Amino acid sequence: MGEKIVEIQTNEQVRMKFIEHLIDDITALEQLLKANRFEDDIVRIGAEQEICLIDKDYQPAPINLKLLEALNDKQFTTELATYNIELNLEPLKLHTNCFSEVNHQLNTFLDSVRQKANKLGADILLAGILPTIGKKEVDLSYLTPIARYIALNEILTHTKGSNFDLKIRGADELFLKHDSVMFEACNTSFQLHLQIPSHDFISSYNWAQAIAGPVLAVCCNSPLLMGRELWKETRIALFQQSLDTRKTSNALVDQAPRVGFGDEWETGCVANMYKKSISTHNVLLIKEIEEYSTKLIAEDKIPKLPALQLHNGTVYRWNRPCYGVGGGKPHLRIENRYIPSGPTVVDQIANFAFWVGLMVGRPKKYDNMPEQMDFKVAKTNFIKAARTGKETLFLWDGQEYSAKKLVLHKLLPIAHLGLQKFGVDDAEREHFLEIIEQRVKGRTGDQWQIQNYRKLRSTFKTRAALKALTKAIVEKQKTGLPVHQWEDVKIEETEKNEVIVKDIMSTRLFKLQEHDYLSMAKAIMKWNAINHMPIENVKGDLVGLLTTNYLQEKDLMVDTVDYKVSEVMLKNPITIDAEASIAEAEKLFSSHEIGCLPVCKDGLVIGILSTKDLD
Repeated sequence: MGEKIVEIQTNEQVRMKFIEHLIDDITALEQLLKANRFEDDIVRIGAEQEICLIDKDYQPAPINLKLLEALNDKQFTTELATYNIELNLEPLKLHTNCFSEVNHQLNTFLDSVRQKANKLGADILLAGILPTIGKKEVDLSYLTPIARYIALNEILTHTKGSNFDLKIRGADELFLKHDSVMFEACNTSFQLHLQIPSHDFISSYNWAQAIAGPVLAVCCNSPLLMGRELWKETRIALFQQSLDTRKTSNALVDQAPRVGFGDEWETGCVANMYKKSISTHNVLLIKEIEEYSTKLIAEDKIPKLPALQLHNGTVYRWNRPCYGVGGGKPHLRIENRYIPSGPTVVDQIANFAFWVGLMVGRPKKYDNMPEQMDFKVAKTNFIKAARTGKETLFLWDGQEYSAKKLVLHKLLPIAHLGLQKFGVDDAEREHFLEIIEQRVKGRTGDQWQIQNYRKLRSTFKTRAALKALTKAIVEKQKTGLPVHQWEDVKIEETEKNEVIVKDIMSTRLFKLQEHDYLSMAKAIMKWNAINHMPIENVKGDLVGLLTTNYLQEKDLMVDTVDYKVSEVMLKNPITIDAEASIAEAEKLFSSHEIGCLPVCKDGLVIGILSTKDLD
């Protein structure tokens, strides 16, 4: 999606021409493969770092365009949301101290970003999902105003033809409908690239699929979304569902998702993979292209395959095949897209070294994965890892292994041998893989977050706990210590001031409609030990409020007459905005002599604030 100028497929002539180029690019790719034109005598690594931008209250800071202008560096680029940016690191040869070089390069860039962000009243955070992100920040007003993002949102929502459904079950549940692709913006990742010899691409790709589950299990860092404990790596479910354009049907029809793991082992060559992708995923974005790739090859030039690359950028495989040209030579690489950002830079580099070591250290017995493992096993391992992280029980070589046993006794030895084979220094190899070993024996990022979030929730309301958690992550991230060395949050040292209404309001609401009976309202209030109940009309607008104090004043706490709620509710109740200060809430409580305030947005109740919440 690096192209600046794209169009939605409404211009039929341009679309037809683009498809011609897309087919021609496949032919050109096959010609390059047949002629052995690929750079196969060197292995390079590369990475893309997605970064969350946060304000002084640890909320998303929509300043990416201002920040990019201040940075004035082509290695930084926009992301879908205005509170994210991406850093593209220069590729390095896989050798001696390459991971330390990436570590230094990344820290240097992040220091620069942090300094520039600080001048704009903001800071940065590496997190798979920013804990404090809320429903407000997935509104289209936070979409980065650039043509390709606007076009992508329009065509995906048009293709879907209805709202996107989010249904994620973990320890908690999240069920939502959304009218844009902005939930995808909640995700930030550390994307890994590894150059692969063209003659070994299919074997390498299938191996990448096989190891994806165990690798993900020790890298999970996204367990929370909007205060809900969901999957250990919630990004996996969220990304797939937020861009899922498939239509539901009564017929049993197989439809390939745009975000997915795949359905079978790959065969043949990389061109076959692209053919299948084009066959199963319609063209979303187009652009005008001047020259045909096959013509460039005939002129002894190397084409960039622009149509193929644009289409490939709208198919989001967790392991994505990539074509590129560098130094006048074409190359192939695998892009690992399932690794989350954070918890720290050194954690990310350890993930990088572990994955690369596994990839280049592949034992010969796994050259032909279809003979070693059923594809459904690899796919199930991946989904289980996203759900349960380090607690996953994997099927490997026909046997069951805990994540700890599989990584320590099977995979880490392969990674060590792989890095040794490519001349990575012993100290370098041992340093980064030791982090993986200690994390497997200790705590992963998702485990640290959940344990500390639960601890904070014992004292704070949801929003305040999420803010305190995010603040702690920011502070610990700056120490540079890997997550297995992080200490727990100290509740007694956590600030309780500088909060706003949404930080302490209750979002667990019991509501009734105005045509319901008072007997039902009193029963629900009694059963759930609550003193306040918002009343809505059929459109979901707030029209009244029931409180135990109000009912006592009206002598309606006993079952005398079975009134309807609309007959006895307190009409036109005083409300407050979620972003209001606690001082403003205290003033309303005092001046109106009331004990609770419905918290509203666009006429809809999103929370309740009571005087007890201020204690």
